Amino acid sequence: MGTFNFDELPVGAELQRAFARWFAEKCAPGGGWDSLPSSKAMWFRLTVFGRFCAEQDDPPQRLVDITPALWNRWRMRRPEGINGYSQVSALGGFFRRHNELSEATRSAMARRLPSVTSTGRALAPDEFEEVRTAARKMFRSAHLRIRANTELLRRWREGSFEQQSRDWLIGEALDSLARTGYVPHRRINGRHRNLVRNVAALGGDEARHTWMRLFLSRSEAYAVAVLLVMEFGLNATVVSEMRAPRALQDGGSDGFPIYRMELEKRRRGAGRHFETRNVPDTGADTPGRLISKALEATSHARAFITAADSTLDFLLIWRNAQPGPRNVSPVAPFGIGLTKNAEDSWLRETGLTAAPLQRLRKTVNVLHRREPGQNSQDTHDAVYVLPEPQVQQASAPIIAQGAESALAHAQHTVLRAQLADTARPDSLETATAACCDYKNSPFSAQGTGCRASFLMCTACPNARIHPKHHPRLAYLHLSLGSLRSVLGDETWAADWGNPFTRLEDLKRRLGDQVWAKALASVTSSDRATIGSLLEGQYDL
Repeated sequence: MGTFNFDELPVGAELQRAFARWFAEKCAPGGGWDSLPSSKAMWFRLTVFGRFCAEQDDPPQRLVDITPALWNRWRMRRPEGINGYSQVSALGGFFRRHNELSEATRSAMARRLPSVTSTGRALAPDEFEEVRTAARKMFRSAHLRIRANTELLRRWREGSFEQQSRDWLIGEALDSLARTGYVPHRRINGRHRNLVRNVAALGGDEARHTWMRLFLSRSEAYAVAVLLVMEFGLNATVVSEMRAPRALQDGGSDGFPIYRMELEKRRRGAGRHFETRNVPDTGADTPGRLISKALEATSHARAFITAADSTLDFLLIWRNAQPGPRNVSPVAPFGIGLTKNAEDSWLRETGLTAAPLQRLRKTVNVLHRREPGQNSQDTHDAVYVLPEPQVQQASAPIIAQGAESALAHAQHTVLRAQLADTARPDSLETATAACCDYKNSPFSAQGTGCRASFLMCTACPNARIHPKHHPRLAYLHLSLGSLRSVLGDETWAADWGNPFTRLEDLKRRLGDQVWAKALASVTSSDRATIGSLLEGQYDL
């Protein structure tokens, strides 16, 4: 629960009351704000806006004083980038739904903002692998540690150890740890003092000898979050607030567990917050195996915290190293989800320089999964994919190949023969056009002579088409069109589609009048030549 004192806002009393009333409406059930962070974020924006108003020569005291000019000055004073964008868009959306403001002011607040692209680049392959290796190493060590101590605790509870033996004393400590969050201790001067006999058996009084035997540390929980982001492309808030996945009752036909992940992303808007994913554990290095290990590593912490409050059924639960009045969950000595200093703690322990979850998510969704992760396709393309340098670099040869393919296609479907008024003395007549360079054909090895079909003459830059050829080509166009009604579309397109399209281009260039005249001038010799061409009699 949060408390917000609107008397602290440096604006007039009427504005304070209006802002408080609007704020309360949003916080009420169904108002749109479902979490304390949403309220805190808007309170911060209102505070910043109030300070801006107080700096004006004539500070606004009433709603009517929030004019389009004042709003535009506020808008221009915001920092560049996503921070300024969110201040303007979120505060404008909060204000403009109220008719108490003037229509002109609400229109100014509704004015579209230039989109802000993500400035964080995706991790390079070596950076990504370095982060993944560090996260896997840390979590694997924690998982094996907790698994071994869980087995020892099971055996202790079954009575497998001789009383007062070292294993028995360790088991006693683990049992206390699972039930209370602490190894056996006495409270002296308000502080926990672990019992000497258990400390001696455990090997020391430090965290790695005591509570870390059954619980993850803050850094280890962050390592789990890193792996979840890398596996599923989720954002940090979704991972932090993820409920513990449940194995489906029916499971898989092969006996492997299938987990249902319940995900929430509030920014999607009312009615679209929630998403479920079914993830099977079919073996090592599968997404479901990560879920299995995370559930196993957090089992004792989750059992403890849900026993105290069944609503706190979250996946990322860890043991706070210094529990006290500032504990980060309602149930001491445990923490829930990701805290602001979790990344710093993880970086110190791994020796890495940076691995923000936002960049990891971008890397996964843009370069690995190559699909939206709880975003629309448009947002995925515009905000994540297009601005990414690695995508741009990788796309260059693909774009070039596409351009070359398009050019080759155009060369086959667009007339490349040149139109002429008369025949050239050095040209050779073919069945469809005149050839001006028979030895150097683009369709055969240089200097060997053209071996292409006469149907390719219209696709050859060495060919010349003059009025003598018009009737014959018009008749070829007519004949190819007739074949279309006889053959199937697929067969016709494969054999005759490109020549027909080039003749369509020729018809467009010559014009309907010239084309009609050409058809009227077709001779028996033209018909015979085209007939032989279509029958393949000129093929070598």
